[in-house]
Amino acid sequence: METLSIGKYRGLQQCTSSRGIFTCLALDHRQNLRRALNPSNPESVNDDLLTQFKLEVTSILAREATAVLLDPQYSAAQAIASNAIPGSIGLVVAVESTGYGGKPTDRQSRILSGWNVAKAKRMGASMIKLLVYYHPDATTAFTIENFVHQVAIECQRLDMGLMLEPLSYSLDPDKKTLESAEKRYVVIEAARRLVIPGVDVLKTEFPLDIATDLDEATCKAACAEISNASLAPWILLSSAIDFETYMRQVAIACSAGASGIAVGRAVWKEAVTMDTEERKKFLRSTARQRLSRLNALCNALGKPWTDLYSPARVHANWYSSYGEIP
Repeated sequence: METLSIGKYRGLQQCTSSRGIFTCLALDHRQNLRRALNPSNPESVNDDLLTQFKLEVTSILAREATAVLLDPQYSAAQAIASNAIPGSIGLVVAVESTGYGGKPTDRQSRILSGWNVAKAKRMGASMIKLLVYYHPDATTAFTIENFVHQVAIECQRLDMGLMLEPLSYSLDPDKKTLESAEKRYVVIEAARRLVIPGVDVLKTEFPLDIATDLDEATCKAACAEISNASLAPWILLSSAIDFETYMRQVAIACSAGASGIAVGRAVWKEAVTMDTEERKKFLRSTARQRLSRLNALCNALGKPWTDLYSPARVHANWYSSYGEIP
C-alpha cells in the first residue's frame, strides 16, 4: 500500500463516499459545450449562458455526487459564490487549456494561461484535474510524459491531489476514432506510462469500443489490465455515450477494479437542447435518477481508493517540517 501525504489524502476524502468511492459529476466542458448548446451558431452562446447552464446542472445534481469537476473560466469560482456546490461536496478544478496545440496527429496539451495548481489550491479546490491527449507512439509522447511529470511535481510541492485524464486519439489523419485493439493498447499504455508518483487518480476511457466488443469477459479483462497497469486508483469517464451503455461499462469496470466514475454527458446531455423550465424538470427527475443509480452501482461494486493508499504517519512535531519536499 502506498503512503499518501496528508493534504492529498484529505483531498481524496473530500471527493469520495464514506466507502472510498468516486461519483464525480463532470461539468468542465467548455467549447464543446458551447457548440452543443447551439450547434448552428456556437458564437451566440456567450460566457454568461455557458455559466448559467453549468450552475443550473451543478445546483440540481451536485448533492447526488461525491464531487463536481468544474473549469476555472466559467464555473468553479462561480459555483462557490452562488452556493451551487455545497460545502460538503468535493471540488475538482481543471487546470488545462481547452482543446490542444499542434497537429491532430501530434497533439500537445497546455495549462490554461493565467491559471495554475497554486491558484486552484488557494481558491479551495479539493483536487485538480489535468487532461492530456496521449498516444504512446506519437512524436509528442515524451513531451506529454514530461508535462505530466512537471505538473505532478507541482502538486507534490503544494500537497494537492492530482486527477489525470489521458484521452486517446488516432495517428491516422483519415481515422477519427480508434478500433478496439489499438484503443486497448493506448489506454493501457497511458495508465502504465503516465501514472507516476504524484498522480493520485487516473480518470480514463473504457479500453474497448463497446459497440463492437460486446463480450463481457473480454471487456472485464481489458479493464483488469488498467488496474494492473495503474499505480493509482482509476475511475471511468463517460465519453458522451448513452446512459444505459455507460451503466454497463461502469458495472464491468468496477467489477475489474475501478474506484468509481467521473460522469458528464451520459447523465445530462439531453438538457443542452431544452429551455430553462424543461431543463430543470429533466435534471430534477431523469438526470438525478441516473446519477443516483450510478452512485449505488459504484458503491456496490467499486474498489475503495483506501485499498491502495494509507495516510502519511503523523508524529508529534509533524507540522514543523510539513510542506518540505526532500
